[in-house]
Amino acid sequence: MFTALFSFLGGSAFRLIFGAVMDFANKKQEHDQEIASQKLQSQLEEQRHNRDMARIRMQSDLKVQEAKIMADAAISQREMDALLEAVRATSVITGVKWVDAWNQGIRPAGATVSLLIWVSTMIAAGFVLREFDETLIAAFLGVFVGERIHNGLRK
Repeated sequence: MFTALFSFLGGSAFRLIFGAVMDFANKKQEHDQEIASQKLQSQLEEQRHNRDMARIRMQSDLKVQEAKIMADAAISQREMDALLEAVRATSVITGVKWVDAWNQGIRPAGATVSLLIWVSTMIAAGFVLREFDETLIAAFLGVFVGERIHNGLRK
């Protein structure tokens, strides 16, 4: 009888102990999987955060560059407006005869003197064109010929 009782309790006790050990092992495995899953989720969130921060930094840098370009464009526009206003002011009739004569004669005189200096250097060089000479000829044609064509198209 003792053997039967021992056998009965031994089998039940063995199942109880084996069940507890297996239950503990299963819970530990689930816990380890949960920890690994949380670590992976944390890494993914950190990577996403880093990407978002890099994107925000890039957008900020682009906005700064855009603001600089807009400021440079505004400065260039103001400089061109000031130059245009200064050129217009040279042709304003003041009513003082000697000032008006000076304003009307200074540009042609300056152009004539510059042209004479340039022609004399061309003669001294034996009419060999340098890059400067070619550029000056192109500018001359653009200003005097191109402006007349442009003015003719506007009429």
